[in-house]
Amino acid sequence: MDAVAEGLWGLADYQEQSGEIGKAVKCLEAICQSDVSFFPIVEVKTRLRIATLLLKHSHNVNHAKAHLERAQLLLKAVPSCFDLKCRAYSLLSQCYHLVGSIAPQKQVLHKALDLTASGYDIGVKLWSCNFNSQLANALIIEGDYQSSIAALDAGYVCATQIGYLELQMFFATCMLHVHLMHWEDESSVERAVAKCDEVWEFLDPQKKQQCLGLFFYNELLHIFYRLRVCDYKNATPHIERLDAAMKADLKKTQHLQQLTKEFDAINESLSRPELHHRERLALSEKQSRIQHQMASLTTFSSTSKGTLEPAYFGNMKRTVGDKLELAPPPIDGEWLPKSAVYALVDLMMVVLSRPKGNFKDCAKRIQSGMNTIEEELLKLGIIDGVREVNLQHSAIWMAGVYLMLLMQFLENKVAMELTQSEFVEAQGMKNWYMRFPTILQTCESTIEMLRGQYAHSVGCYNEAAFHFIEAVKLTESKSMQALCQIYAAVSYICIGDSESSTQALDLIGPVYSMMDSFVGVREKTNCLFAYGLLLMKQQDLQEARNRLAKGLQMTHNQLGNLQLVSQYLTILGSLALALHDTGQAREILRSSLTLAKKLSDIPTQIWVLSVLTALYQELGEKGSEMENVEFQKSRMDALQQKLVDAHSSIHHIELIDTIKIEVQQFREVNNHRSAMGPPMSVNLDIPESVGLSAPMPGHSTTRLVDIDIGNINRRGKRKL
Repeated sequence: MDAVAEGLWGLADYQEQSGEIGKAVKCLEAICQSDVSFFPIVEVKTRLRIATLLLKHSHNVNHAKAHLERAQLLLKAVPSCFDLKCRAYSLLSQCYHLVGSIAPQKQVLHKALDLTASGYDIGVKLWSCNFNSQLANALIIEGDYQSSIAALDAGYVCATQIGYLELQMFFATCMLHVHLMHWEDESSVERAVAKCDEVWEFLDPQKKQQCLGLFFYNELLHIFYRLRVCDYKNATPHIERLDAAMKADLKKTQHLQQLTKEFDAINESLSRPELHHRERLALSEKQSRIQHQMASLTTFSSTSKGTLEPAYFGNMKRTVGDKLELAPPPIDGEWLPKSAVYALVDLMMVVLSRPKGNFKDCAKRIQSGMNTIEEELLKLGIIDGVREVNLQHSAIWMAGVYLMLLMQFLENKVAMELTQSEFVEAQGMKNWYMRFPTILQTCESTIEMLRGQYAHSVGCYNEAAFHFIEAVKLTESKSMQALCQIYAAVSYICIGDSESSTQALDLIGPVYSMMDSFVGVREKTNCLFAYGLLLMKQQDLQEARNRLAKGLQMTHNQLGNLQLVSQYLTILGSLALALHDTGQAREILRSSLTLAKKLSDIPTQIWVLSVLTALYQELGEKGSEMENVEFQKSRMDALQQKLVDAHSSIHHIELIDTIKIEVQQFREVNNHRSAMGPPMSVNLDIPESVGLSAPMPGHSTTRLVDIDIGNINRRGKRKL
């Protein structure tokens, strides 16, 4: 019977190589369904092979799970077969992971860890690393961060015991990832960052080149850390290294594809029976050279022959070289597919470049990243008209990864478009959410925030405040809540009446009282901006000047957000004029106008020009005043046309409408996701990247900048 099994295994291998996966599975299932009994080991190996085929080439996770559960039952009666038992545990754990059954997954992994607890050789320790890695991921899904870190630390200890630096680095970076997600305290995150740096330094340069997946993972996590603490300056070298590595790898991949094509052509020529001996010899020599070149271009990260599918991302049929593996077999784990990592590099370039006003470069990166994502969504069957109800369960994981990335790109794209008053372009922001509301449920708050940004930019301040406050309700992120409260306060200030000012203070007050508790200075600088604006409105000019000067210094030194710097300068210029410091007002306002022009920020340009007109009037500079008024009118006309186009669009009303977006949740997807919780892979932990919009020109803004210090009405005024 062994000969029969060997024959069917060989036939299944042939069918798989021919792309006939269904036939390969049938060949193997013939062994399991035979009336003649095979040895248990034969049946176990066969069922593991079937499960591997199904996970690699199909969406039929439940079928694979059934075979693995049967294999596990058979293995209970077998005293040895350590490797087979470990393979069965690992693959079964991944099946439970894919269908969202976390409790049985943890049960399987604890049994697997018990199996490896008493072994000391390298093979046992490697399997222990595998199981600790998967257990950490399962615990993250349940939100059990401390236990996840403990599992990763156990894996790190195993890797240290066998002197496997690459595995140590794998666990060190995973621990940093969990610390970034949890962020219990800054010192623990700093220690995790330092641990990664320490282990990476011990790797020799050749190993570092081979560990491309670890390199990208480590560098991106460092960037997330720097962005969280608003250390943009020290984030820049990391993204520059990533960008260079990405371009080098893309070039190498293209070369490899070219060589593969050439190699296949030579093979085809060599298969011709009539080929002359001399030609055959020349082609064989060329074939050997190309084969050697191909071997030199590949590393363990793209060619390792692990028998296990990646533990984190479900079944995606991937080509050789399309994976950025984080560790060697039997882990073979990857954080994100290579295309997603490269899209993320583009996104990080945007996040770091957009505040500096490098919009042309940002636009190229956004387009590049979105093209990459849309190609991958196409492979998942996500085309126009497809909604989440149409997706296979096992595709939800991967779809979620790419859709979350897409939303980040759209967020930055909308922010750029609103800065440049491209209102019509910004109106298409919510289409993806409408199609995939459950998968993108965590983006619901961002969608409302962007609706608020849009409404504020087109002068609909009441509607903007409504959407910002809705965004606060839809997130548990203290940072996001604080920023949206600040945005709502600015919208209320722009309305201009006393009731709205009171509402603004009610929103700013709680944020102001706790702004020092936030990591970094993002919330603090925005809060000081809004509070200074409110104090200015209340005619408390000197106090407003002090707060705004402090906020400007932080924004300039730590954030480098030119739009916010320009807005700070405009208010400070207005204050200098109100305090009759015309020399400082002129200098500040000119700097602000230069920045607003660089950003193509028309509303801020108009705002600055209106203050400059008042300055020239006070100084009696008639020529400058007339020239300024003419330029201001041209800017107003340009903005007015953009506003007319926006208001006449069919999407305008639905965006500003003061109702929350109502969509039909896909219950099956919702149940699937709720069972899984927030996956480690999808939570990219990228800080919010939409800046504060400038108050719109018009009657409400005019009242903000036209300060009559001779008529200060302090009735009903409250201070923090």
